[in-house]
Amino acid sequence: MLLVHPDGSSFRFDPGALCLELLPTGGPGPLAYFEVLHGPADLVDWAGRSRLPGGLDLVVSPAEVVAARRLRDALWRLAETRVAGEPAGADDLAAVNDAAERPPLTARLTADGGREWTAGATGTGLLSTVARDAVDLFTGAYAHRIRTCGSDDCRLLFVDTSRPGKRRWCSMERCGNRHKVRAHRARTTSAGTRTTSAVVRTTERDD
Repeated sequence: MLLVHPDGSSFRFDPGALCLELLPTGGPGPLAYFEVLHGPADLVDWAGRSRLPGGLDLVVSPAEVVAARRLRDALWRLAETRVAGEPAGADDLAAVNDAAERPPLTARLTADGGREWTAGATGTGLLSTVARDAVDLFTGAYAHRIRTCGSDDCRLLFVDTSRPGKRRWCSMERCGNRHKVRAHRARTTSAGTRTTSAVVRTTERDD
């Protein structure tokens, strides 16, 4: 999905799971700076940009937007405690489990062999689908691969579903590229320093 930073920059980001796609919409504490879920239309827009199949006719209430922010904040804390190897908070577990208990979005098979969403989709059904995805992620085969971006100034979370399991960055387009640029500058600076030192030593010997 395409993420747009408040400063206007943008980059592609694939967190590897539906539930983790909700996190970049904002979050607890300092992450509130990135808040984009202000009203029902914002949650509908997020659903349309998520990995959910298209064609979802979603009706969202203001109360469901509040519930979406509560679920998202809980998922942030649960994912970060999982990465840190710390116990999950009871309130955060309750937020996910409460959402997962509601009826999820449902799809059906059409006469031409296609797929479409069942009519009457609500924000509550959307959040249930997200919460159930979180349950599957945290209890599944890739639970140990939930990671924080390797950049010191990035908190984005993703699940590494690559075969080698060596993903480090939220996006090679953003943090991965920044790391390459910094590493190149460091090598260039180091090479320049070594060259200067060699010249100084040679000059001293000549003297």
